[in-house]
Amino acid sequence: MNAEKLAKLQASVRIGGKGTPRRKVKKVQKSNGTDDKKLQSQLKKLNVQPVNGIEEVNMFKTDGTVIHFTAPKVHASIASNTFVIYGAGENKELTELVPGILSQLGPDSLQSLRKLAESYQAQAGKEASAGAIVGDDDDDVPDLVESFDTEEK
Repeated sequence: MNAEKLAKLQASVRIGGKGTPRRKVKKVQKSNGTDDKKLQSQLKKLNVQPVNGIEEVNMFKTDGTVIHFTAPKVHASIASNTFVIYGAGENKELTELVPGILSQLGPDSLQSLRKLAESYQAQAGKEASAGAIVGDDDDDVPDLVESFDTEEK
């Protein structure tokens, strides 16, 4: 083996400084337990109780996007009007979730959905009119002269 190659391999497997053992993989301990304990202690201070049976949570933002939680953990304190929702949240467009969330929308959300639909229609109309002005490809296709439905005798 080449001495340079050997030195390079030894340097790559050493995790700490000089005098530490060589290991192939550095094992990183996850600290989810401590974060969860801290969260639970803060929730206890807020005096919230867990709410079971919630399958999904959607938070509608003003720009038309939705923060979507599937199977979140929800805690609530009705007396102080405090709700805590935590879990894996995803930012999604409103159009991705529309079929499943129509029953969840209130009057304000329905109006914003109408505005969003109108803006999409206006945008599609502008794109269609721009396409018609730029290229009229209808001239390339000849008109149908004969009828192909009848048999020739």
